[in-house]
This record gives sequence, C-alpha cells and structure tokens, in this order.
Amino acid sequence: MGTGNATVLTQFVLTGLTHLPQWEIPLFLLFLVIYLITIVGNLGLITLIWNDPDLHIPMYLFLGSLAFVDTWLSSTVTPKMLIDIFAKSKLISLSECMIQFFSFVISATAECFLLAAMAYDRYIAICKPLLYPVIMTNKLCIYLLILSFIGGFIHALIHEGSLLRLTFCNSNTIHHFYCDVMPLLKIYCSDPSLNYLMLFIFSGSIQVFTISTNLISYTIILFSILNQKSTKGIKKAFSTCGAHLLSVSLYYGPLLFMYVRPASSQADDDDMIDSVFYTVLIPVLNPIIYSLRIKQVKNSLAKFLKKILRSQYYLLYSYLNIKILCRLNLEVFLHCSKYFEDEPNLEFCCCCCFVGYVCHACTRLSN
Repeated sequence: MGTGNATVLTQFVLTGLTHLPQWEIPLFLLFLVIYLITIVGNLGLITLIWNDPDLHIPMYLFLGSLAFVDTWLSSTVTPKMLIDIFAKSKLISLSECMIQFFSFVISATAECFLLAAMAYDRYIAICKPLLYPVIMTNKLCIYLLILSFIGGFIHALIHEGSLLRLTFCNSNTIHHFYCDVMPLLKIYCSDPSLNYLMLFIFSGSIQVFTISTNLISYTIILFSILNQKSTKGIKKAFSTCGAHLLSVSLYYGPLLFMYVRPASSQADDDDMIDSVFYTVLIPVLNPIIYSLRIKQVKNSLAKFLKKILRSQYYLLYSYLNIKILCRLNLEVFLHCSKYFEDEPNLEFCCCCCFVGYVCHACTRLSN
C-alpha cells in the first residue's frame, strides 16, 4: 500500500476495554482497587525487605526488585486505562504512545530476566547449599539485577527504533487499552511482516532463554529434592520454590500467547484479556503469593507489624500520660518555669513536673 496520498497520523484513539456504559463504573472501581493493592503490596514488600537486615540476601534482593518491576509495569498501564474509562476523548499522542510502549517493554522484559535469575538462585541454594555463600554473593546478585534492566532497555530500544521508522496512516484507532506493538502494527501503512519477524525473533529468544533457565533449574531442583531423605528438607525446598514456580507459570502463559504465536491468529479481544492478566493481575498477585508462601517473609512481616503496633501503643500511652500529668502538675510547672529563661533548663524543669516534684534547682532559687 502506498503512502503518497495517505495522511500521516500523530494522534491515536485507544478503544479501551469496553464500549458499554453500564460496565464503566464496575470496571473503574475493580481496577482502581487492584491498582491500589498492587502499589501498597509491592511497596510494602520492598519496605519490609529494606528494613529487615535478615532479608538482605540475594533471594530477597531479587524479590524486592521483582516487586519494583511489578509496580513499574502496573503504573505504566493502569493509570491511563483508568482515566480513559470515563474520558470522552481517549486520544494519546504519538510521543506519549511511544513512551508508554518503551516503559512497558523495559519492565516486562526485566521481569522475565528477574524470574530466570531467581530460578538460578534457588538452584544454587538447594542443590549446592554449602557453596551458596561463595557463588551467589550480593555482588553477583547486583550484576544480575543490572543485566536484567540493561536487557530490558536494549530490547525496548530495538522495538522502539523499528516502530519510529514506520508511518501510521491506515487508522488512528488502536484496539487496546494501552500502546502495544501488536495493535500498532495493525495500523501500519505498509506490510508489517518484517516487524512481526523481528518481534518473533527477539521476544521469542528472550522468552525461550528465560523459560529454559527456569525449566532446567527446577528440573535439577526436582531431582535433588526427590533424592533427599529428609521430609523437613523437602518441605522447605517446596516452600521456597513453590511461590516462584506459581509466579513463573502465571506470567509466561499470556506472554507466549501474545508474542510467540503466529500473527494471523491474533484476536483483539483475546489480546486484551491476556494483557489485562499480565499487566494488571500478575503485579497484584506476586506480593500475595510470595508473602503467603515464604515463611521468612511472613515472619518478617509479623515482626514489622508488631513493631509498628507497639510503637503506636507507646505513643498513645505516652501522650495520654503527659496530658494527664500536665493537667495535674500545672501549678508545679508554673512554679518551676518562672525561675528559668533558657530553653534547656526549662525542659529539665518540665521533666521534674511530669513526676510531680519541684526540681531541686527551683526549690533552691525559690528560697
């Protein structure tokens, strides 16, 4: 198709999830609650890991990074989706669309690499426990985290570059709730076969590599667990690996259907359902899965909540006591404070008043 008489598009319309007005309020409330839980859950998990020195080990550094990526991924897509549910004009400019797509690819790709790194970490921890502190150091963990984000950045850069050289002129309607590569290629003026091939090669290679890493790691782990004679060791291994396996299974399923199957089999509604699953639901499920399955996280969470409740109790208790003492000892305070003009002595005088006594210095001065 030639582009000589075609109008080059710089703005697009996102169709969103539904055209039915009766579904707008329920969908808005549902996704708003999910998004708030996602933010609170993931940021809470990051805070928990940050504040507990016992969790400053590679396994939980990976988990904290995964929570950060989930927050990033959800925040790239969900706020715009919520705004567009009630918006009369669902326009998005080409630059905004490219920024959203770039941010989405970085976070989604980084999550793939992080899940693979976490699988390798579990393989070392279970199959080579004595060598774990030597092999899986915090330094190696940081290197793997950096490589995960660099891999996401390079992958996003490749697809962003291929999209920016295209001309969009067939239609300005994107049948999706955010800017993704598949619906964008459907409004490309020329034949998008080369772009589909690039998408299949790069996205497919990343998914094959990361899925293979997970499969190989957990196959070796499974055989290692089966060879153990200790029931306690088997339970411990399954408790630490079960959460990760569940997260991997939930995340890769929709991605494989989205980006690896043939382009001709893509359906707009199916794509949106898959996209909702891994951009909205997976980020809210991950902190729940890991918090409930990993005993150390549960213990740390209980300790953290107990600490907060205890501090709040002491704060309230101190406030009430001070308020009562100030009322009871107002005359004593006034008697003491008139002898001091400087701030430190006045504070010392207040402390004396809280216990109901005139301090010795005040008594001496009054005499």
